[in-house]
Amino acid sequence: MKLVVVSAGLSSPSSTRLLADRLTAATLGHVDAEPEVIELRDLATEIAQHFVTGFPPARLAAALDAVAAADGLIAVTPVFAASYSGLFKSFFDVIDKDALTGKPVLLGATGGTDRHSLVTEHALRPLFTYLRALALPTAVYAASEDWGEEGLAQRIARAGAELARFMAPAAGYAAREATPDVDTAAAIAPRSLTGAITSVDPADGFAVVPFEQRLAALRAR
Repeated sequence: MKLVVVSAGLSSPSSTRLLADRLTAATLGHVDAEPEVIELRDLATEIAQHFVTGFPPARLAAALDAVAAADGLIAVTPVFAASYSGLFKSFFDVIDKDALTGKPVLLGATGGTDRHSLVTEHALRPLFTYLRALALPTAVYAASEDWGEEGLAQRIARAGAELARFMAPAAGYAAREATPDVDTAAAIAPRSLTGAITSVDPADGFAVVPFEQRLAALRAR
């Protein structure tokens, strides 16, 4: 399996890259995958050329192909003007419109203040929803004061486990994860278009229960 990490940090060292690395480590703690990191600052010129010419230079083409072929994606951006950076948006503007369809994506962002903590919800999540990616329930925002705090470490661990769950086959993940994360499973359980409700059983994982059976059970309580 392939895990691709897109980091839009501009400095070196970068807190954005640091968050990306920690999310990667948290994911690889649950699933065997080959990680590949794409530093967008190294591709800034190629991205601009693609906009002008309509053709990606070789390095950018390789990065776009890597994202399209990934089994899971981690995407982390610094916050600029209360949203994702222009470089981050430009990269996903030139990617093929179908490249992310159904692909699990872990969203992350860094900023100087906790006032931007909802950037993952009002900016990043709509972008990846538009691209038809599967944006995972737990997104991670790290403000300057968050580094070293227990809360950030917990969010990173939870987010990494979620991404691993969607990357790995059910049996392979179950062998590594002794206790199912019922809260996460409940948060992502969708309502089926065929009239069934996806429910969560701590012992068996996901189960599809016919709507009529679920309704009868609720009425009997």
